Amino acid sequence: MKPVPEHRPSVRTFSFRDDGSIPNHHSLSVLLYPSAVSEPGRMEPLFASNGWGNTWTNGVFSYHHYHSNAHEALGVVRGSAKLQLGGEQGEIVEVQAGDVIVLPAGTGHKKLQASADFLVSGGYPGGMDYNIRTGKPGERPRVLEEIRLVPMPVSDPVFGREGPLLTLWDQTEGFK
Repeated sequence: MKPVPEHRPSVRTFSFRDDGSIPNHHSLSVLLYPSAVSEPGRMEPLFASNGWGNTWTNGVFSYHHYHSNAHEALGVVRGSAKLQLGGEQGEIVEVQAGDVIVLPAGTGHKKLQASADFLVSGGYPGGMDYNIRTGKPGERPRVLEEIRLVPMPVSDPVFGREGPLLTLWDQTEGFK
């Protein structure tokens, strides 16, 4: 049985500039779908059914990191947490079971605190492999080129080909 998302959620968007350490994405916004999934324990199969593979279930690192070669969906399976998005000067968001965050390639993220039972599932469009970058000076300019080359997803990790990601990212005008 395919996991069922709730009705279309409200979508919160966040845009971050390159802070000199964490590049973030030059034109795509982070998407946060609060309470998007009614069966959060089935986050991995939901992502996979919508073409976001190479899934895993675990936690979020407690240091700033990003993926320069893939976009990432993070679905909260259980518990709650405070995450910092966008690097040291980024936004702090609170997430709980059923929430989904979609991070464009290059977007920094870090766990600040979490409940003891906090667990997330991750997935990548088309099952792409992902790297882990931490903002070290030697990573540039290579990561900037990698981020630029990451293709747009063909589906939303929660709502498939009818999802808000496709519209929101298509309308992104950038914030250079």
